[in-house]
Amino acid sequence: MKTKILGIAALVFGVMTLVEGGKVIFGGPESWEAAGNVVPWVLYFNFAAGFVYILTGILTLLKKQVAAHFALAIAVGSLVVLLGLGVHITMGLPFEPRTAVAMTIRTLFWSGQFWFLRKLMRDI
Repeated sequence: MKTKILGIAALVFGVMTLVEGGKVIFGGPESWEAAGNVVPWVLYFNFAAGFVYILTGILTLLKKQVAAHFALAIAVGSLVVLLGLGVHITMGLPFEPRTAVAMTIRTLFWSGQFWFLRKLMRDI
């Protein structure tokens, strides 16, 4: 049951990430303007990661131990991007505050996914 919750959460997070990121990336100049001070490399990372979120969710639902490794990779990648965003912000470059919040949430979510999956997958 716990792996089902984690898998569904990852799937929902992945779909939401692809939908929201895709709106900006493929929506044309109006979408970019409406999104504000988007940091493009953060947006592209998150959009690409959305596919991996979905894969990780599927692997979790299938109770594959490799899902924990994917969650760790996503958590580490998100942390690297968050730190890079911190440097970007410190340099005084434009950014959306919600991006910093979202990257923090992503990093914490995937760190939690890894922590729980690591424990759960050992018991399977």
